[in-house]
Order: sequence, then C-alpha cells, then structure tokens
Amino acid sequence: MKIFDEFKAFAIKGNMIDMAVGIIIGAAFGKVVSSLVSDIIMPPIGLLLGGVNFTDLKLVMKAATDTAEAVTWNYGSFIQVVIDFLIVAWAIFIVIKAINAFKKKEEAAPAAPAALPEPTKDQALLTEIRDLLKK
Repeated sequence: MKIFDEFKAFAIKGNMIDMAVGIIIGAAFGKVVSSLVSDIIMPPIGLLLGGVNFTDLKLVMKAATDTAEAVTWNYGSFIQVVIDFLIVAWAIFIVIKAINAFKKKEEAAPAAPAALPEPTKDQALLTEIRDLLKK
C-alpha cells in the first residue's frame, strides 16, 4: 500500500501534470507540422523537381513475387521525416529563444528595494540597552 501512496503523490504533483500537458500538446504540434510539411511544403518542392513525391521515392531491393511483397528501401519517407524534424526543431528553437529573451528582460528590471525585516525581541532589547548605555 505504501508504494501506491508514493506513486499517487508522484503522479499528482504539478510537474507531472505539466509534463503530461506538454507531451499532449507536443504530439498535436507534431501532427500539425507533419501536415504542413507533407501537404503544403513538399508538393511545390516535388513540382520543382519534376513532379517527385518524396514519400514515393524508394529503392527496390527485391522485386515482388506471387507469394511475397517487394523489399524496398524507402528513403523518400526518411527525407520527409527529416524535414518534419527540422521544422519542429526550428519552431521550438524560436519559442525557447523568445522565452529566454523575455526572462532576460525581467531579470534586467531593477528589483524593488527590500524592506528591512522587523527586529526580533532580542535585537530590540539589545538596541534599548545600547541606547541606555550611550546616555
């Protein structure tokens, strides 16, 4: 039962929930970027290269037979995934750069002067004794 309680405390922590939300949003962002690359960016590039669809690029290593499918090396799909990765990495880089710039502006702003803490009873008593000795 102790392990269950420890797991419950771990899973309910704010950091864990924030991480889960980040993963879900990241997965959705990845789908958006994949669609951007495959549906918006790659068709014009393929058209410029003579009507090539990158996902169709492959090298047939063994032709198909009546009983087996062809063995292919799908390097076009790899090119597509690399382009997806580069766009996601670039977008994350830009977001992190903006966040860091915002943090630097916050750090550069002068902080309000801190108020002096109230003296403790001992400190107040010592101050009174000092003042009496001066008289």
